[in-house]
Amino acid sequence: MLQSSLFIFINCETRIFQVDLALHEYRKPRLTRMWTHLERQSGSGGVGLRGPGETQLEVDKRILRDRIIVLKNKIDDVQKQRDLHRRGRKKGGLPVLALVGYTNAGKSTLLNCLTKAGILAENILFATLDPTTRRVKLPGYKTHPEVLLTDTVGFIQKLPTQLVAAFRATLEEVKEADVLVHIVDVSNPCWRKQEDSVTTVLEEIGAGDKPIVRVFNKLDLLDSEDAEMIKYEAACAEDYSVGISSLTGEGLSDFVAVVEDALAGLLVPIELELPYSCGNEINHIHEVGSIEVIDYREEGTYISGRVPRSLAMKLQQYSLSPADIEAKNKKADPEEIDWKSIGRGRHEKKVEHQ
Repeated sequence: MLQSSLFIFINCETRIFQVDLALHEYRKPRLTRMWTHLERQSGSGGVGLRGPGETQLEVDKRILRDRIIVLKNKIDDVQKQRDLHRRGRKKGGLPVLALVGYTNAGKSTLLNCLTKAGILAENILFATLDPTTRRVKLPGYKTHPEVLLTDTVGFIQKLPTQLVAAFRATLEEVKEADVLVHIVDVSNPCWRKQEDSVTTVLEEIGAGDKPIVRVFNKLDLLDSEDAEMIKYEAACAEDYSVGISSLTGEGLSDFVAVVEDALAGLLVPIELELPYSCGNEINHIHEVGSIEVIDYREEGTYISGRVPRSLAMKLQQYSLSPADIEAKNKKADPEEIDWKSIGRGRHEKKVEHQ
């Protein structure tokens, strides 16, 4: 059943590599039972000689081992390409939201609802194997004008080790995300166990410490009383939680507000005075941050707001905060010790003394 489901949607290179590797890793320890109808030893040539069963088993093992090596190398090449894409996205400064959750929880449906991406969304195992990233402007969003949404592979309970290894190129997107949006199918009677399974996998891949927004999805499949209980539970939760229906669009405004709260922790306050020649820097602040106050003064453009920490460090030379001004003055202090000059001075004094 697992093998047939894995092959349903193999429509690109990466999916073929990942699924093929998982199947080969699955079959590798099970080859021993595949040739029990053939003799393992040859009775005609003496004791210890290999029979047709043993020979065929070794041939299959060698073919399987060589194929696994080739697939791992190809997946490594794909991972290098994705690393280049991720570095390009980091340079852009836009925050990355990764949609994670149990398989069939509605991740692709939510992505389609927010971005009109046209991603396959079906009630089957591993319908999404390749991560899909879309740049989107969330409605009513103020902290970041635009974000990047990434759809990832769905998890299952007790995810086999070979699947974790095979899908590592996909799971890398989860590790590199700024905020994880955990989609939970509350219409499933076992949704709490599924939520725990996803949390366990996130911890296993080293992404358990990231900010997580819990999204209780598929409220449209519940009766009104149960849906209200889920909304109440989300509202009373201490973490970032919200109840929505990605199919009907119910609760999306609350979802945007909760995501904004989660991403606010990634920004740092700034108070700058930029020269009028720094138009590109001001545009970049508009793209990746939030400007609260902007004033055009005689010396330059005054800006107060919040931006990612990396951008704040790049603009530190224009900062008006007391700590940054003190650091700049200390750096420009003429009484700062010049050890090279002292060394030359000592040498000159030594020569004069002689």
